[in-house]
Amino acid sequence: MYSRAAKQYQSVSTQTSVMDADPHRLIQLLIDGSLDRMAAAKGHIERNEIEQRNKMLNSAIKIISGLQESLNMDAGEIALNLERLYDYMTRRLFEANLKNDPEIVDEVMRLMTEIKTAWDGIREEALKEVAGGGQ
Repeated sequence: MYSRAAKQYQSVSTQTSVMDADPHRLIQLLIDGSLDRMAAAKGHIERNEIEQRNKMLNSAIKIISGLQESLNMDAGEIALNLERLYDYMTRRLFEANLKNDPEIVDEVMRLMTEIKTAWDGIREEALKEVAGGGQ
């Protein structure tokens, strides 16, 4: 599950070693990477830089797809809801790219920021689970 996310992160940044990141931190890095790319895409939209906008939105979509693929669907309703939300976000970013619409990018950034806030909020719990061997 996390190997796919790790591979996706390797295409996002080389500033932090993926091998040193715990699974929770890896997801944080992916979320941050998607937000960075969406913010960059908004700037490219405002400057009418079509090629760069396309590149940044496609990169954000790939990261979100990596997050979606890393979901543990055995985790129940939360994973299912996240899977649906990631799917929605991907479709909206395709639409933003097609329409050159920064408001759609803003919408997806708000949704991802909500996920980030929740994910960041469970950091200590996730670290305890990793330290305890998932018990």
